[in-house]
Amino acid sequence: MSDQLSVRSEIGGLAELLLPHLDSAYNLARWLVRNDEDAEDVVQEAYLRAFQYAGGFRGGDARAWLLTIVRNTSYRWLRKTRAYEAAVLFDEDIHTSSVDASSPEQLLLQNADGRLVEQAMNDLPVRFREILVLREFEGLSYKEIADVMHVPIGTVMSTLSRARSRFRHAAGNLLRKDAPSASESPELARQLPTPADQRSTDNDWKLESEVGSDVSR
Repeated sequence: MSDQLSVRSEIGGLAELLLPHLDSAYNLARWLVRNDEDAEDVVQEAYLRAFQYAGGFRGGDARAWLLTIVRNTSYRWLRKTRAYEAAVLFDEDIHTSSVDASSPEQLLLQNADGRLVEQAMNDLPVRFREILVLREFEGLSYKEIADVMHVPIGTVMSTLSRARSRFRHAAGNLLRKDAPSASESPELARQLPTPADQRSTDNDWKLESEVGSDVSR
């Protein structure tokens, strides 16, 4: 009986830590599975798994721990529904990291209308959507993202750099299709990639291939 009470107390304490991060969990799931109802199912399953394995939480950042579970649950869902997409393999000797300062991509994410962000993000591979959500929307540190994605910090930095470039390219294409909107937003227009930038990005895309079992554990 005392053991049961202890488990209930442990789950109750964990619930107090995790429930405030429900919006973050849903936000990540929605951008990964790209469907509101499926995202709700993923989050529900993730919370159930979190409570089921409450003993696995050793303290520290509860949000990062929860988002790790949400991420893994989302990838399982994608594989089960055969909705898994091509992502990118990175060679850190080839892809250099960059300083994380205020970037045009951040400004686009902050200032562009919701429709543009939605369409541009949906054009990205799941790996890029994931890291942009964790960094730009949820504000996780490099270390927290590395923990969630199970990769070195250097890979986080190189992946984020390429994700921002890809997002900028996608947003630029969308804004050019909607020329009046672009002309009405000169600040956004100045942030768009040049044709040379786009050719460079197109060459980078040739490195894309399927990611193996490293995307979930």
